[in-house]
Formats: sequence, C-alpha cells, structure tokens
Amino acid sequence: MSNNLYEGEFFDFFGELQDNRQQGKVYHQLIDILFIVFSGVLCRCDEWEMIHMWASAPVTQKWLKKYIALQHGMPSLSTIKRVFAIMDPEEFSSCFTEWVRIGIKLPDKDIVSIDGKTSRGSLDIGKGQKALHMVSALCHSHGLIIGQTKTDEKSNEITAIPELLDQLMIEGCIVTIDAMGLQTKIVEKIVNDNHADYVINLKGNQETLQEEVKEYFEELEQSGELEEIRQEADQEKDNIFKEHERIQVLKTLDKGHGRIEKRTYFYSTDIDWMVDAKRKWVKLTGIGMVLREVEYLSENKKTSEVAHYVASVSNVLDFSNAARMHWGVEGMHWSLDVVFRDDQNQTKQAIAAQNLATVRRMVFNTLQQETKTRPKLSKPKKRMLASIDEEYRDQLIRMSF
Repeated sequence: MSNNLYEGEFFDFFGELQDNRQQGKVYHQLIDILFIVFSGVLCRCDEWEMIHMWASAPVTQKWLKKYIALQHGMPSLSTIKRVFAIMDPEEFSSCFTEWVRIGIKLPDKDIVSIDGKTSRGSLDIGKGQKALHMVSALCHSHGLIIGQTKTDEKSNEITAIPELLDQLMIEGCIVTIDAMGLQTKIVEKIVNDNHADYVINLKGNQETLQEEVKEYFEELEQSGELEEIRQEADQEKDNIFKEHERIQVLKTLDKGHGRIEKRTYFYSTDIDWMVDAKRKWVKLTGIGMVLREVEYLSENKKTSEVAHYVASVSNVLDFSNAARMHWGVEGMHWSLDVVFRDDQNQTKQAIAAQNLATVRRMVFNTLQQETKTRPKLSKPKKRMLASIDEEYRDQLIRMSF
C-alpha cells in the first residue's frame, strides 16, 4: 500500500466529515466514496450510474488506489447513492468553504458576486419536492466559488444570503447582488459584519429608492448636463471625467462575436439630498447608472438598456468594475449547466442532490484553477482529457489537494 494515501488538504478537510451510517455495518470509508464521486465528476461522469461504471473499471480502481485504500473493494452503486443521501449537506458545504478559503487570498476590492441557481432536474412533482436552489458566491480575482447555501426556491434568497455571508471572509471586498438582495439587513451585514462594500442593482423591489435614483439622472439628462459630460469623457485619454466633484463617467467599448458593445457608467456621490435613504441604508455613498448599447453587425440592429444602482463605493472605477463583473456569475451558472449538465441531473433525493451539487462546484473550482498545464482548453475538454490521461488527472488532483 502506498505511503501517500490520504495525503493533502482534501483529505484533511473532508476526512473529518461525520459518517451517519451505523458503524458496525460500514465497509467503505466515507472519504473513499467522496473521493470516488469527486474524481468521477472530474472525468465527465455526471450521473450516479456513470460515476460507478467509471470507478468500477479495473484501470480506474488501480488509479484510485494511489490515493485511497479501498480496503473492501469498490462500493456498490446503491452504497454510493445511500451515503450521499445521508451525508450532512450543511457540514459538507462548510468543509467546501473552508477548503477554498485556505487555498486563496482575496485581494482588496475583489468583486464577490452572489446569485442563486436552480437545478431543475431535481424537481420531483410526484413527491411534492421543489427543485434544489443554491445561492453561491463567486470571487472574480480567481473565478472561484467561495461559498454556497441552499434555499427552497428563488423567493427565499433573501433569507439565504445572510446565511451565506456568515460563511465568507470578504473584508475589503465589494459585494454585488441582484435587486432581490437589496434589503436593509443584508446591507447591514455586508458593511458591519463582513466589513465589505456593496454595489446592488435597483429593479422595482425598492420602488421609492429606484424612482429617486432614476429621477436624479433624468433631471441631469433633461438639462443637457449628462450629454455634455459624456462628450467631454470621450475626449479624455483615460475615459474618466469628473464634473463639479459629483458626477464621474467611465466608458468602455468591446468588439467581438459580431457585435460592438458600449457601456457608459455614471456615478454620483452627490447624495446629501437622499436624507431618508442614507438613514435607512448603511454606508450609502453613491448612486449609479449604466447605459449599455449593443450593435449587432450581421443583423444591422441596435439595442440599449439602462440599469440603476446604489452603492457604498467612492468612485466610478469601483462602481463600473463591480457592475461589469457581476455578469461573471451568469457565466458560472452557464458553465454548471453546459459543462456539468446541472439542470439535467436527475438526482431526486433532496440531500443527495444538494451534496452532488457541492461536488460539481468543487470540480468547477478545480478546472478553473488549472491555468498552467493546458490553460487554453475549455472546461469540457479538460474533463475529457482528465478521463483519458491519468497524468493530467494526477496533475489536477495534486493541484487541488
């Protein structure tokens, strides 16, 4: 037996998970089963049957024994499913968060985006079970999921977000959340407990506040002042212009994929007039507007949309960075669906579905961090390579563990 069995942070963190089975009847260690499932998902196996089939192959078992003992051979499919159905999902999720935290350091003003995603395949109408909905936090400096928590449905994100914030060490970061997250208690927790800043979208849930912000920028537009500032910003080398120390503008232009996208970010800290809002929202420092104009070259079509924000940051650079980066969380959701078939996974048992969702996020992070050996490969191709190339698979394991 190799002396390198169970070595590394993965085994240190997840080896402490409580095993809820009757110990006298346990033949397969919990950590063995977890490692098998993690490795299987890494190697393009998205359903329980595929994971077990891959792991049962003699060549795979030989590889697995470089890391785990498998003292009683390969666990059966029913054993793997049963273990994941009784493993404490909250404890597992906490171990995942700690595992990520020990491996990275978030830079000052890192953008941390919080958003929820539903795993539609977990819906079980016959048993009256709602689809699994997970709220995750993504740090943009590393592109990694740094925490997650479960809710029953999207409408419950308001109660789930504070629970997620309690898990995170994000001092000095800037938190972005969709409009649903604009709640006084959430803002207070971000500022007072997490010692972070926020940039939050306005979209009807705080109607009075949204109207105040919207009217502020409409008045500037009607007076012609907004257009004047935009034109002067165009002439600035760094695309930043400051007018009377109250309006800052940043313009960006992106070309590619048959379209030209121009974004204009307006940010004002001239909000002394917002007396009630400043009293209600902790550390409310500024209000922002983003004008997004897209020209589709092949279709000869142009679109434009406007979004409004409240924030605790002091300048348009931080505001624009946060507003722009928040879209990255949608990329993470897309990856979970397209790369890992999250929406199509048919795990109906609620606890097993949640635990498997955590494994998918673990593997997402592993692939995201692989930037040296085959950095140009997409995540699907990295998974394919891991499934057929043991050396590359070992590199991914060593990098993560």
